Amino acid sequence: MGEIPSELCGLPKLKQLYLNSNRFEGSIPALIGNLTSLMSLMLYNNQLSGKIPTGIGKLSNLEVVRASGNKNLEGPLPQEIGNCTNLVMLGLAVTSISGFLPSSLGKLKKLETLAIYASLLSGPIQPELAQSTNLQNIYLYKTLLSGSIPHQLGNLQNLQSLLLWQNELVGVIPPEIGNCESLVLIDISMNSLTGSIPASVGNLTNLELLQLSVNEISGQIPRQLSNCHEMTHIELDNNQITGTIPSELGNLTNLTLLFLWQNKLQGMIPPSISNCQNLEALDLSQNGLTGPIPKGIFQLKKLNKLLLLSNNISGGIPPEIGQCGLLTRFRASNNQLTGSVPSQIGNLSSLNFLDLRLNRITGSIPDEISGCRNLTFLDLHSNSISGNLPSSLNRLALLQFIDFSDNLIEGPLSPNLGSLTSLSKLVLAKNQVSGPIPTQLGSCAKLQLLDLSSNQLTGNIPSSLGRIPALEIALNLSCNQLSGDVPAELANLDRLSVLDISYNHLSGDLQFIADMQNLVVLNISHNNFSGRVPDTPFFAKLPLSVLSGNPSLCFSGNDGCDSSGRGGSRHVSGAHLAMVVLLCAAGALLLAALYIILGPKRRGPMGFHGEPKEETIIFELLTELAAMSIVASSSWL
Repeated sequence: MGEIPSELCGLPKLKQLYLNSNRFEGSIPALIGNLTSLMSLMLYNNQLSGKIPTGIGKLSNLEVVRASGNKNLEGPLPQEIGNCTNLVMLGLAVTSISGFLPSSLGKLKKLETLAIYASLLSGPIQPELAQSTNLQNIYLYKTLLSGSIPHQLGNLQNLQSLLLWQNELVGVIPPEIGNCESLVLIDISMNSLTGSIPASVGNLTNLELLQLSVNEISGQIPRQLSNCHEMTHIELDNNQITGTIPSELGNLTNLTLLFLWQNKLQGMIPPSISNCQNLEALDLSQNGLTGPIPKGIFQLKKLNKLLLLSNNISGGIPPEIGQCGLLTRFRASNNQLTGSVPSQIGNLSSLNFLDLRLNRITGSIPDEISGCRNLTFLDLHSNSISGNLPSSLNRLALLQFIDFSDNLIEGPLSPNLGSLTSLSKLVLAKNQVSGPIPTQLGSCAKLQLLDLSSNQLTGNIPSSLGRIPALEIALNLSCNQLSGDVPAELANLDRLSVLDISYNHLSGDLQFIADMQNLVVLNISHNNFSGRVPDTPFFAKLPLSVLSGNPSLCFSGNDGCDSSGRGGSRHVSGAHLAMVVLLCAAGALLLAALYIILGPKRRGPMGFHGEPKEETIIFELLTELAAMSIVASSSWL
C-alpha cells in the first residue's frame, strides 16, 4: 500500500523489481530512468495512476515491462520506449493508456509480445510496428484503434497471435496476412472490415482459430481455408458473406466449431460437413440455405449444438438424429421442415433445448420424447402437429418452457401436467384441446405464464390456479367454453400483469379482480358477468371493449343499477333513451314505407320520369332502418 518509494530509484545495480499485486497508489517514480541495470519491471495489479515517465527510455537493459491492471495509469505511451532495445515483453493491458501507438515501437527488434488491450489507445496501427520482426503476439483488442490493418504486418514471419477484436478498424483484410505462416490465432471480430476474406489465408497451415465475426465482410468463403488442417474454430458470423458453403470445409477434421450465422449464404448444407468428426458446435442460422439437413450431421458423435434457425431448409428431420448422443441444443425454427418429429429423438438424453417452431411439421409428438430427461426448453409452436399431448410428458421433470401453440393438438389436458414442478411457461393456445382444465396445474408452483386460449376447454376455472405464487406474467384462458363463477382464489394472484378470460360463458361478479393491484391488461368481454364493476382507478381507465358483451354489468354511479347491482354499461341510461328514440324514428320510417306501398298512386305533371321509383324509396328506408338498429345495438353495448 502507499506509493512506490522514490528511494528505489537510487539503486543503479538493481536488475529485478517486483512490486506487483501490492495495491500501490500514486505514480511511477519520475526517476525510474536511474535504474540503468533494470531488466524486469513488474508493476501489474496495483492502483497506480499518472503517466509513464519518459525516463523509461533510459532503461536500455529492460526486457520485461508488466504494468497491466492499473486502471488509472493514463496518458500516451512515450516515444522513448523505442530506446529500450532489449525489450521482449510490453504489457500495459487494462489501463487508461491513450493516444497513438508510437512509431518507435518498430525499433524494438527483440519484442515478442505487445499487450495493450482493454485500454484507450486510438489512431491507426503504425506500419512501423512490422519492423519489430521478432513479434509473436499482438494483443491490441478492446481499444479505440482505427484505420486499416497495415499490409506490412505480412512481414512478421514469427507472428503467432493477432488479436485486434473490438476496435474501430476499417478497410480490407490485407492479403499479405497469408505470409505470416506461423499464425495460430487471428481474431479481428467486432470491427468494420469490408471486402472479402483473402484466399491467401489458406497458406496459414498452422492456423487454429479464424474469428472475423461482426464485420461487413462480403464475397465468398474461400475454398483454400480447407488447407488449414489445424483449424479448430471458424467464426464468420454477422457479416455479408454470399455464395455457398464450400464442401472442402469437410477436410478440416480438427474443426470443433463452425459459426456462419447471419450472412447471405445460399445453397445446400454440404454433406461433407459430416467428415468433421470433431465438430462440437455448428451454427448456420439466418441465411438462405435450402435443401434437407444432411443425415451425416447427426452421426457426429461429439456434436452438442446444432443451430439452423431462419433458413429455407426443407425435408424431414432424419431419424439419424437419435445417434447424436451428446446433442444439447437443436434449433431449426422458421424453416420449411415437414414430416413428423422422429421417435428416435428420445435417445437424446442430453438434449436440453429443442426449438422447431414455425415449420410445417405434422403428425403427433412422440411418446419417446420422455427420453429427453434433461429437456428444459421445448418449442413446437406454429406447425401442423396433431393428436393428443404425449402422456409421458410429465416425465420431463426439468421442463421450464413449453410452447405448442398454433397447432392441431386435440384431446384433454392430462392431470399429470401438474407434476412438471419446474415449469415456468406453458403455452397451448390456438389448438383443439378439449375437456376441463386439470386442477393439478395448480401444483406448478413456478408457473409464471399460462396461456390456454383459443381451444375448446369446458367446465370451471379451477380454484387451484389462484394458488400458483409465481403466476405473474399472464393468465390467458380466452376463447374457450368455460363456465361458472370465477373462483375467488384468483384474487391471490396479486402480482399478475395480464388476465384475459374473454369469450367464455363465465358468470358472477368482478370483486375478485379488485385486489389484483398489478394488473396492466384485463379482458373479461363476452361473458355473463353481472353486478357492479369495481370502483377503482384501474377500472375507470379501461376501454369499454374489454368489458363489453356482459349485458348485466353495472358501473358505479349509474342510477340505472337496481338493488342487486344489475344494470347495463357505463352509459346504460343513455343507451335506454337512445334506444327509445331510435325505435320511434324507425317506426315512423316504417309507416312512411307502408304508406308508399299501400297509399294512392299520384302522378304529378312530371309523371314517372321525374320521381324516383317506389322500390328505391322502400330500399332506402329499410336500409336506414337497419342502420339505426345497428347503432342502437352498439349503443346498448
